Amino acid sequence: MERLFATEKLGGRELYRFHAVTVFVGICLVLYYRATHVPAGGPGSGRAAWLGMLAAELWFSFYWVITQSVRWSPIRRRTFKDRLAARYGERLPCVDIFVCTADPRSEPPSLVISTVLSLMAYNYPAEKLSVYLSDDGGSILTFYALWEASAFAKHWLPFCKRYNIEPRSPAAYFSESDKSDDRRILKEWSFIKDLYEEMTERIDSAVMSGKIPEEIKVNHKGFSEWNTGITSKDHQPIVQILIDGKDRNAVDNEGNVLPTLVYMAREKRPQYHHNFKAGAMNALIRVSSVISNSPIIMNVDCDMYSNNSDSIRDALCFFLDEEMGHKIGFVQYPQNYNNMTKNNIYGNSLHVINQVELSGLDSVGGPLYIGTGCFHRREILCGRMLTKDYKEDWDGGIKEKTQRCIDQTEEKAKSLSTCTYEHNTQWGNEIGVKYGCPVEDVITGLAIHCRGWESVYINPPRAAFIGVGPTTVAQTILQHKRWSEGNFSIFLSKYCPFIFGHGNTRLRHQMGYSIYGLWAPNSLPTLYYCIIPSLGLLKGTPLYPEIMSPWITPFIYVSFVKNMYSLYEALLSGDTLRGWWNGQRMWLVKRITSYLYGVIDTIRKLLGLSKMGFAVTPKVSDEDESKRYEQEIMEFGTSSPEYVIIATIALLNLVCLVGGLSQIMTGAGNTTLNVFFLQVILCGVLVTINIPIYEAMFVRKDRGRIPFTVTLASIGFVMLALLVPII
Repeated sequence: MERLFATEKLGGRELYRFHAVTVFVGICLVLYYRATHVPAGGPGSGRAAWLGMLAAELWFSFYWVITQSVRWSPIRRRTFKDRLAARYGERLPCVDIFVCTADPRSEPPSLVISTVLSLMAYNYPAEKLSVYLSDDGGSILTFYALWEASAFAKHWLPFCKRYNIEPRSPAAYFSESDKSDDRRILKEWSFIKDLYEEMTERIDSAVMSGKIPEEIKVNHKGFSEWNTGITSKDHQPIVQILIDGKDRNAVDNEGNVLPTLVYMAREKRPQYHHNFKAGAMNALIRVSSVISNSPIIMNVDCDMYSNNSDSIRDALCFFLDEEMGHKIGFVQYPQNYNNMTKNNIYGNSLHVINQVELSGLDSVGGPLYIGTGCFHRREILCGRMLTKDYKEDWDGGIKEKTQRCIDQTEEKAKSLSTCTYEHNTQWGNEIGVKYGCPVEDVITGLAIHCRGWESVYINPPRAAFIGVGPTTVAQTILQHKRWSEGNFSIFLSKYCPFIFGHGNTRLRHQMGYSIYGLWAPNSLPTLYYCIIPSLGLLKGTPLYPEIMSPWITPFIYVSFVKNMYSLYEALLSGDTLRGWWNGQRMWLVKRITSYLYGVIDTIRKLLGLSKMGFAVTPKVSDEDESKRYEQEIMEFGTSSPEYVIIATIALLNLVCLVGGLSQIMTGAGNTTLNVFFLQVILCGVLVTINIPIYEAMFVRKDRGRIPFTVTLASIGFVMLALLVPII
């Protein structure tokens, strides 16, 4: 029988492996030189600094080896939806779709419902789709927006399917499409657009005023849930079925069945820990089990709208494949953003991760679960192990065809989303999404892999999901702090891939997981490398071989070839040359801020000095910020400790470069270019890459510049650093 998907090995591996082997030899020579040329002790000898360089280079070498695990044999997947249709027809499994939102201020309801509408409009039998919105903010504004969307869906869904439009997010579609493109749909296009704009205007007005008009509240019983004085952190469980797909009267304006649409706000009480997004996901698993109980669960962040209406069918090509399907626990799509600037000013495109690293992980056991754009078997989210006799019941969720009492179903669902339901159970441990980690998705995926399941990664030509990426330095730092801290806390816990995965997954798979687990500790050797060689240049302490020494060759070769391969990967993945350069700058910024704070906060939590938190990355920016972002001008604007670190490192390297070059030109202290060539190059690269930082400190006058207080503080820290002796 023909397969429902194909697996292809990516070409060029022989050339890559030759490159990797030569770089490895170069690294070994660098480390050998460091270990055998340690300066003799004594004041000003630089012995301690030299040993510190050896430690930093040992770490960089170890981490480079870890990253090769996903680059050795990457693969690509292709699906055959025509074969799926021919083989299964309409005998396809039901799918539950989970959307999570937490804060109507950071995640505007109008953005959330565009995502929901895009998911309701999949090219899939509507009676087999159920869409659930988890509102962890418990906001009547979000419920109101979803109620408005349930009415608009009666017009939007038939419009999408009649003209087969893409994308099916109304916000994205109307911002991209031109009504003159197709005169056949001109009248209907204008009508639907007017309906959408009127709806979003009503929603945005309600959000701005903070209340719902009384005349609207009488239109649905769900509004009565907010009659009591409830807050986002203290409220009863709320479950409202806005569209019941089992109700014969739940149809669009052409008489076609609509997908089930459910609003859920699990109970919140100040005295109970709610486990953030993981707790919301587990509540959704239970609530959906009494409403639809579909065998496939897909979850997506509220800002990641569906951009490809065939994504469900693509995912099912893996689950329903007769040869391999029974082994596949989840299917992961990449994160893509539609608001990246041409040259990727903040390095947030994730191109290399999506095109290279996740494809490489797919060849050694499967990609990580990244928390959005993922299809799971319900059974594995409930803790099922893979066994030889495993066989999925794909009829789950569609057996019950009789009418049901919505009120009774809602009451039963509410009882499953209370604060106390999980007490003395295995929820968050052996059942559902794991608790106790800011990146609950990664640890959950690792547990699934360790239970014997594989995952697959699919990155179709038309992106399946598109979201909103960070648009300021602060947002970027916050997002990567959360990611790095969460992954590092996993690495230091019992779930460390090398410990938890030992005997359960392949070594290369464990290494692939550790790429992200070791993001945070990269901050320490990076900080060392940004400070000590530059100070050594200023103070006349050589830390590299002389330019005429044969030992300079491996240093130059490793640095040059690694960076050229990094550029090659970036260009191949869709970045521009300038975009790669911006990525290198942000790589440095994230390592000395996000990752450093990730290390500090993780250690504080291990020592019991702080508790785990979860910060939502804002999805909105003001008009001035947006304009500067489009112009690719870095946004600072506020005072923060992270900016002090960035400015201090930039300014320190500028002072050291100017001072070091002055000494070389004057011959002061026997400082010559022959001895300090590599230190000049390293310091010069750091200065060049930080040019936008200097502009933000000394040149720019707009509100996005680095505040004078930050500049002043950085000058003070630079003066202190210059007093540090190189020993």
